[in-house]
Amino acid sequence: MSSTFRRPSPLPGFAPTMAYTLVYLLLIVLLPLSSLFLQLGNLTWESFREAVFDARVLASYRLTFGLSAAAALFDLVFGFLVAWTLVRYRFPGRDLLDATIDIPFTLPTAVSGIALTAIWASNGWIGSWLDGFGIRVAYTSWGIFLALAFIGLPFVVRTLQPAIEELDAEQEAAAAGLGAGRFAIFARVLLPALVPAAVTGFALAFARGLGEYGSVVFISGNMPFRTEIVSLLIVTKLEQYDTNGAAAIAVVMLGASFLILLAINLLQQRVRRLLGSEG
Repeated sequence: MSSTFRRPSPLPGFAPTMAYTLVYLLLIVLLPLSSLFLQLGNLTWESFREAVFDARVLASYRLTFGLSAAAALFDLVFGFLVAWTLVRYRFPGRDLLDATIDIPFTLPTAVSGIALTAIWASNGWIGSWLDGFGIRVAYTSWGIFLALAFIGLPFVVRTLQPAIEELDAEQEAAAAGLGAGRFAIFARVLLPALVPAAVTGFALAFARGLGEYGSVVFISGNMPFRTEIVSLLIVTKLEQYDTNGAAAIAVVMLGASFLILLAINLLQQRVRRLLGSEG
């Protein structure tokens, strides 16, 4: 009678890792977020509805979600070009450029906001030149867009780089050998393999934009109904000791962010299944 010998795993088993995961999520994620819902106990349904559907709040929703999506789409296009260049080509200064991409990760967001304002304000390096043509960037929605694009670009580049590195060069050569043009090779061979990574990069940049504060607070101007994003409005309400109103808006943003990320994750799974079935 033969017996099978199982070598012990050097890693801990399911029980301790699951216990650690649950404790970590409880202490670091769930408890802080639950405090928002506890704060809502001080609000009636009418006061909650007034807090989250006020005209000023609705304007900040539209601005935040609209500019975050626009900046994420911008990062998706130019982030792909940057990632493609870094992976497919070798040129002097490539390593320096590759390291520069991560600056928004390590740079304090307030510092990036001050730097962007210094460049794009009417007395800044670029802003003073644009001001001569009657174009203003700082203290407008364009300034917010630039700040969100700045902090979101690394998410797209770092997500797409591994996917581009894993592309099979032989498939490209085979398609070229069959007479396919560059556009056809990109659309039919390369793009389908990059869609899951592109969706992930867009989602990360979009989610980061929804909660961004430091890089926006200086360049936005914080004008209600014009350049006031949700995170700035929440801080304003806290400064006015309207804790209940700030908690109500924060819960709405938390729910919206969760639903958006859930939808994007489901879309990613569907795309992977479709690509797997076609393969």
